[in-house]
Amino acid sequence: MDEAFRAKRILELLGREYPDATTALVHKNPFELLVATILSAQCTDERVNLVTGELFKKYKTPADFSNAEIGELEKLVYSTGFYKNKAKNIKAASRMLVEDFAGDVPDNMDGLLKLPGVARKTANIVLTYGFGKNEGIAVDTHVARLSLRLGFSQSKNPEKIEEDLMRLFDRANWGLINTLLVSHGRKICNAKKPMCCGCVIMDVCLSKK
Repeated sequence: MDEAFRAKRILELLGREYPDATTALVHKNPFELLVATILSAQCTDERVNLVTGELFKKYKTPADFSNAEIGELEKLVYSTGFYKNKAKNIKAASRMLVEDFAGDVPDNMDGLLKLPGVARKTANIVLTYGFGKNEGIAVDTHVARLSLRLGFSQSKNPEKIEEDLMRLFDRANWGLINTLLVSHGRKICNAKKPMCCGCVIMDVCLSKK
């Protein structure tokens, strides 16, 4: 089967299976999404949502986070893991937003990548779900795993996987790709025991059992 046709078919089938799929990170604006995404590294979205539910009651704006006591911030994000580094990055990113971006989260890749703690995955998530922009494709563990299993990429490097996916899919669908692969990775195509018998894309999967 032609690679482009198979990719289009997979996108179509997953779109039918997860018509309401979106990011699981609860947020009200791009800044809250930025903070939540920084916290989500090596942590489940469920845990992050529990933490941000309390965090955003205390701190609401970049200025609030910029002025926060680092020790207090560390306590609030402790359960997400790597709490010292995450608290430091959130505070530093907030300060940069206040000082260099008039308190607004930049709506472009170049601006986001200047922020402490922000790499391409985080920037893509903020752009896709915070601004509705497709400048790239966020590659997390689910996207990386499914890209390999589905034959979209042969690499384990997130940036190379992103390049392969961007080549394979139309730009209009870049944000959707992350949403659908994450949804399918959580529900069916998990790391240890993929449930191939209940998979809607089994017939076009290169790794089906």
